[in-house]
Amino acid sequence: MGQHSAAVWDYRAATEITKDWNGIDQVVLRNPQGALARVSLHGGQVTSWRNEHGEELLFTSSKAIFKPPKAMRGGIPICFPQFGNCGSLEQHGFARNKIWAIDDNPQPLLPNDSNVKSFIDLLLKPSEEDLKCWPNSFELRLRVSLATDGDLTLTSRVRNVNGKPFSFSFAYHTYLSVSDISEVRIEGLETLDYLDNLCRRERFTEQGDAITFESELDRVYLSSPNVIAVLDHEKKRTYVIRKDGLPDAVVWNPWEKKSKSMADIGDEEYKQMVCVDGAAIEKPVTLKPGEEWTGRLQLSVVPSSFCSEHLNL
Repeated sequence: MGQHSAAVWDYRAATEITKDWNGIDQVVLRNPQGALARVSLHGGQVTSWRNEHGEELLFTSSKAIFKPPKAMRGGIPICFPQFGNCGSLEQHGFARNKIWAIDDNPQPLLPNDSNVKSFIDLLLKPSEEDLKCWPNSFELRLRVSLATDGDLTLTSRVRNVNGKPFSFSFAYHTYLSVSDISEVRIEGLETLDYLDNLCRRERFTEQGDAITFESELDRVYLSSPNVIAVLDHEKKRTYVIRKDGLPDAVVWNPWEKKSKSMADIGDEEYKQMVCVDGAAIEKPVTLKPGEEWTGRLQLSVVPSSFCSEHLNL
């Protein structure tokens, strides 16, 4: 990492590389106020995001399997080049199960990155094994940044270095930590059409004025707005999800019955989590040779009283 320019090092002064419990490199990002994020090179996965008070904002199961090639149950796994389970690829694609590299040629920060306090650039290229099951050459770059105000931003860029076009799906499979799922309300997806994965991906229209939870829910909301709010009534705080280049939004909670059938989540842990993903699923992204796609997700936390007045939902 000593090759980085002085300008980059200014922003990386609060960036540390350590080993995780498996001896795999992880990057710790910090801001001056005490917020923190951890990014594992296994999967390019954000495994922790804490606010300035040290509170963990992402959910990780107590039964999560922290060992490659299994993706960890929690944090923010990267789903690429598919979301779900179809064809010869493993569920949610292979990106979340590969060891990523630190990008030696990071892009410079842009003027609108002025509040970024620390960041890391990671890079994934296909192995020969990947090319056998998905024969497309690509470069997938991920920037994870932590801002002065504690906001967490993930920016992914997929470039086609192939001789022919290819298509892919993508999702930031974001596990948010909540106090009690029955007290959670999601705003911004009302009146939208969605594909219900519990009903063979049949298409329905959301009827409620917000999404609330009383049973298992697994939906892909289509052509969703770029701002979604997840209100946690008990903690009186709201997660604000802003996304760009990601037209769809996945909402998932396994509820009790499914949780009991999953080895890597506790029977009652569904109460403390909800997944709300920025995604491109319904219409896969198609890139011609040399073309690049960018998908961006920004996570903020605000007091719930702030939300309805100031967010354009």
